Amino acid sequence: MLLLTRQEIASLVKFEDYIQIVEDAFRLHAEGGAFEPALAHVDAIGGEFHIKAGGLRKPFPYFGVKVNGGFFKNQERFGLPNIQGLIILSQGDNGVPLAAMDSIEITIQRTGAATAVAARYLARPDSRVCTLCGCGNQGKIQLRALKHVLPLEKAYVWSPFPQETERFAAAMAEMLALDVVPARDLPSALGQSDVCVTCTPSKSPFIRRDWIPPGMFIAAVGADSPDKQELDADLVAASIVVADLRAQSAAVGESHHAIRAGLMRADAIHAELGEIIAGIATGRTSDAQRIVFDSTGTALQDVAAAAAVYERARALEIGLEWSPTGLAGSSATPISPPLK
Repeated sequence: MLLLTRQEIASLVKFEDYIQIVEDAFRLHAEGGAFEPALAHVDAIGGEFHIKAGGLRKPFPYFGVKVNGGFFKNQERFGLPNIQGLIILSQGDNGVPLAAMDSIEITIQRTGAATAVAARYLARPDSRVCTLCGCGNQGKIQLRALKHVLPLEKAYVWSPFPQETERFAAAMAEMLALDVVPARDLPSALGQSDVCVTCTPSKSPFIRRDWIPPGMFIAAVGADSPDKQELDADLVAASIVVADLRAQSAAVGESHHAIRAGLMRADAIHAELGEIIAGIATGRTSDAQRIVFDSTGTALQDVAAAAAVYERARALEIGLEWSPTGLAGSSATPISPPLK
């Protein structure tokens, strides 16, 4: 079994690659080319664990499980990352473990890639102004994702921790050659925007329905457990909702809160993103439509990305081989059938 660090993973797959990997994974799921994903959530002392499992049937059968711990006081209290975890990748037709790898690089990149794919299919193609809510690591990749697929000219950035916005805006303006400014007034920023991304750990909604102009595309990224919420439930219920996975969004996403409030039913979710990519369902049909992408993060993304990382690591002989007797070096012969 191959062991891979975050630094090794970062050297193997570029963000542009993640976009295609994630798009293909969603399409395969819609076309029946994936194992049914599963999700578990466990509350812990001062945090929570997410366990996401699933797999792809083709072009090579892979199964993966990701365990991420989210402890949002870690940095402040212990100097540790707030989110930590592992992905275990196995062969999907015989169960042979293939790799164990750090999950954080993949989680960050595949989440941003999902927003890029969703924006390409669901945002107005001429979208030039966005509002980004959340100035952490995910905020960085989300802004980069939008810039990659839309003709962005300006970004307003807002955070529930206002001291972050100045530093973040300056860094991202330089990194992306984009006009990035702190949002002093969130409703005003939203009113001037074509696109909004929310990627905070908020447990109470901070975006209201009457702040959202016609035609806006919203990627709601932060709500990935039942207690997290960034959008008012009535905003979600009044929008066209596209889920990464219907059942998962209904269980832990923004749709969950609208359903629980009795404002919509699970079958009111318009489509899954993969269905739109595959042409099974319609995407945007009017410039006036408000569309919410309920992005809860899926095992499909994790497995597809981990498989790409694994295949490239094998080809380049990167990583350490583990066996029951210990570490056996970095270039052992794969125990799986030849990779494509």
